[in-house]
Amino acid sequence: MISDHLQAKQIKLLILGDSLSAAYGLKQEQGWVSLLQDAWKDKPITVINAAISGETTDGALARLPRLLEQHQPSHIFIELGGNDGLQGHPVKKMRENLKSIIHLSKDNGVNVLLQQMQIPTNYGKRYTRMFSNTYTELASELDVKLIPFFLENIALDTNLMQKDGIHPNKKAQPIIAENMQSTLGAIIFP
Repeated sequence: MISDHLQAKQIKLLILGDSLSAAYGLKQEQGWVSLLQDAWKDKPITVINAAISGETTDGALARLPRLLEQHQPSHIFIELGGNDGLQGHPVKKMRENLKSIIHLSKDNGVNVLLQQMQIPTNYGKRYTRMFSNTYTELASELDVKLIPFFLENIALDTNLMQKDGIHPNKKAQPIIAENMQSTLGAIIFP
């Protein structure tokens, strides 16, 4: 039988994301990723937060080989694309970057969890639709789990958002963590 300590080293969840996962505007321990690790303290898992505020798919793709080598995760949660969209980057380029991130992760034996991302509708219907469709298409094409956007029921509630209207506030973090504990837990601990 494998001891809990040894098993804990076997399940590693790498969070590859942007400010939404990097606790932007908050203390690190107030962010959903830290709260998730706390919630799973009795589970055989280590959560590694590699999210950086302002991260794009370009930046994450450049960092990924080193992160995979350094942490050797069993799972990766990809929460990227929001900054690409907000900066008006070509959707085709973002899609290729995400595809490369997924391939690189899979080639290293990592289970991939891709989060659906959303951007404000003021970028026009065509761009917004292409952006949103990228995630469902990649999940289907590359056979990866698509996780619903974790701000789906939070983003429109001003009580749960920071003044910028983009980032979840301190009150929203436990809600996100609880949601992710359930959503990711069902996949990681079947």
